Amino acid sequence: MFGIYLKRELGRRKKAALVIALGLALGIALVITVNSVSAGMTQAQDKVLKSLYGLGTDMTVTKAQSAPKAGSSQGPNFKFDAKSSSKSKQSSDRVMTQGGQVLASSLVTKVASQKGVADAVGAITLNVTKVDGSFTQGKAKSSTSSGSSDSQQGGPGGSSSGGGQPQVQGGGASFNVNSYSVAGIDVTDQELGPLATSKITSGKTFTASQTNAKVAVISKSYAKSKKYKLGSTFKINGTKFTVIGIATPDSSESTTDVFVPLKQAQTLGDSKNKVTTIYVKATDSKQIATVKKTIQSNISGTTVTTSADLASTVSGSLSTASNLATSVGKWLSIAVLAAAFLVAALLTSSAVSRRVREFGTLKALGWPSRNVTRQVVGESMVNGLLGGALGIGLGLAAAYTVTAISPKLTAQLGSSGGGGGMGGGPGGGMGGPGQQSASNTMEIALSAPVSLTTIALAVGLAVTGGLIAGAMGGWRASRMRPADALRSVS
Repeated sequence: MFGIYLKRELGRRKKAALVIALGLALGIALVITVNSVSAGMTQAQDKVLKSLYGLGTDMTVTKAQSAPKAGSSQGPNFKFDAKSSSKSKQSSDRVMTQGGQVLASSLVTKVASQKGVADAVGAITLNVTKVDGSFTQGKAKSSTSSGSSDSQQGGPGGSSSGGGQPQVQGGGASFNVNSYSVAGIDVTDQELGPLATSKITSGKTFTASQTNAKVAVISKSYAKSKKYKLGSTFKINGTKFTVIGIATPDSSESTTDVFVPLKQAQTLGDSKNKVTTIYVKATDSKQIATVKKTIQSNISGTTVTTSADLASTVSGSLSTASNLATSVGKWLSIAVLAAAFLVAALLTSSAVSRRVREFGTLKALGWPSRNVTRQVVGESMVNGLLGGALGIGLGLAAAYTVTAISPKLTAQLGSSGGGGGMGGGPGGGMGGPGQQSASNTMEIALSAPVSLTTIALAVGLAVTGGLIAGAMGGWRASRMRPADALRSVS
């Protein structure tokens, strides 16, 4: 009886049922769209953070920033012989640890022994500035060259972008100035750290026995700009390295040009038994904040930075869009849903009011109030589920459209407030202080993935909307008396 009556009544009130279902559908579709876009924002942010860290890295440990001494200069110094013949070329490499801040290698073991730490790996980041050219006679002048010339002299100058390098002429000299980044990694544990965000697409990576070998893995973009191939050799501050592999970043442009074994990098940077960054993996991702406090309290003079800290430093359109999706989008979804539920409840109550004669007659025939209420709730539940189905369809269509368009978002990587820089480190990892606050800009394509959780949420909202509307209509119907039916006949 319940099913037959339900089908007949819904068939008689198709327009009213459709209006209620559409109202709920719009609210549910908006919720699905906002949730899917927010999920896409999270994925985009994860890609940015992955490029800053290493795969599986939960936090990094660096040396706390200290104020520079008065009168100290952090600029690179180069030594050349001004009396040399104008035909002889000179070259000088200046190798500096990133930001000048280093930690003792022994701290890697100490960090790894802390409660809640699953693994810890040390790395050192070097900034190499190469100047080569010759002294000339004549009037000083300045110009800019369109490309780097050091590639013909056996040194890997230039940046991974492959762009033109500045050529400075003045004071009777002409030099090319090039800079690039070098990361020294622990070849015995490559699951964490700078190279973990890239995969070897040509050649091979380091073996555990190459702890002090003069071999290198270089980024794909850097290899292209310098025309290096497997087996190519180059020099860093007089030390010759052989290219054994070319790495391609998993999700973004690499911010490191050259990877070498940690001991070799320490020698180049005159930082024996030193590291600039310790990459940490926690045993439980839910306990990252606790592990951070443990490391900070037990190891003084360090700055511990988590992915949450890094996320707060990401600016640009990605950050703006993410804030809009989480704040404006969330409240807009709540407002639209509340309005949809209210409209559905009012329309259901209004429809019940127009069925006074019908429900009054049913009560006169012996229907108890609970049967009338059940009938109204059943009709509302069907309307709610219909609205949910329509809303899921609209939401999926909107999410698919966003993914198909794939709007581009930019992410500018700034420095964290904890004193450790980022952006220019290995894999964008945390280095020492003193770096530029926005040394890397990434472009991310936005997608809008729809998860099963979002679909389940939509179904739940549809049922909730149906229950609210049914409760309102059922309450109104339960208050009707058989006399109301007689008064309506006139």
